[in-house]
Amino acid sequence: MKLDALIGLARSNGASDLHLEPGLPAALRVRGSLRTVGEPVAARDLLEMAKEVIGPEQWPHFLERRSHDLSRTIQGVRCRINVLQSSRGVGFAIRLLASFQATLEKLNLHPDLKRYIAHHNGLIIVSGPTGSGKSSTMAALLQEINVAEARHIVTIESPIEYSFRPRASYIRQREVGRDTPSFEQGLLDALREDPDVLMVGEMREPETMRLTLNASETGHLVLTTTHSSTCVEALQRIVSAFPSETQNAVRAQLADSLVVVICQRLRFRPELKIRLPELEILVPTMPIKSHIRNGDFFKIMSTMETGAEHGMWTFTRYQNWMENRKTWFVPDDTETAETEPAAEPLPAGQLPPPARPPKSPEPATAPRKSATAQPGRPIEIEPVEGGLDELLKKLE
Repeated sequence: MKLDALIGLARSNGASDLHLEPGLPAALRVRGSLRTVGEPVAARDLLEMAKEVIGPEQWPHFLERRSHDLSRTIQGVRCRINVLQSSRGVGFAIRLLASFQATLEKLNLHPDLKRYIAHHNGLIIVSGPTGSGKSSTMAALLQEINVAEARHIVTIESPIEYSFRPRASYIRQREVGRDTPSFEQGLLDALREDPDVLMVGEMREPETMRLTLNASETGHLVLTTTHSSTCVEALQRIVSAFPSETQNAVRAQLADSLVVVICQRLRFRPELKIRLPELEILVPTMPIKSHIRNGDFFKIMSTMETGAEHGMWTFTRYQNWMENRKTWFVPDDTETAETEPAAEPLPAGQLPPPARPPKSPEPATAPRKSATAQPGRPIEIEPVEGGLDELLKKLE
């Protein structure tokens, strides 16, 4: 079975994620639950899919790192793809993105979020656990700017998930590993590229966080994401990523530059047959800024509970608003994304070479026999032998 057929199967089942592992059936995440479908997928087939989707130019890079991130439009669906090596061979973790152009209305987000992108400088943080729709919310905020204002937008992503068609705004999208070697270099470059709005796909390293905070203080509106389950946790994670001797300065930067922190999670609504985002919104009022500067994060929640007049939302209050809302956008197959085709990778001669020659990994393993799995049953992992290197030798 080909990769496009598997993605078509995932789309027809309404899945948000597709997982492929040698010797196991395809696993689909539908409405937050994981289930397996079909027959086990052979390691040889997955290896061929990986070589095809990664391409010969980037294949040595995959052999070195044993993982590779990319995005593609397959079967009319924009997909974020992670190719990885596991103990069984080469596998895939694929996120199926929205087939329509993300906007606040189409994502069923609160319309008041538009007020925060009206700022011309500062930091907007979108947080939440994995799979909570952070990337879609970021894309919706950028699209609201794109259709309304003439601003220069620069995005630094790994990989590019939503491709934008410039409308009122002028948009440049850069992919880490293809267009820039790292988030850090992309941020340094962006400050010399006259951006009005800067989007950083994810803050992972302290240096990325430092440069992102600096950019938000120098006259740019910066949007970024981080993994957390609450707004307070998002701020704590940023501060705690720095050495203790610099945390006072980081807290001061956050307090001065923060525009809003949005934390979201998804909840399935059976009557609509879709998952809807539930939000927690933290607005930096003077008391909130004081708590951040002093490191009194435990006091922020009580201030949020009494800050409705300033536009703050707790999850409980937001759920009540959702219960009273009567109209929702429900996507269907006729919705299409207003995007540009994804840019093709550069020719091999223009790509940066790997930092060092590929290393031979420790011998991994391949399945002795095909595992079987059925919907609703646990996925069992067999002891394995051989691995990716052994499989590559057999194909030569």
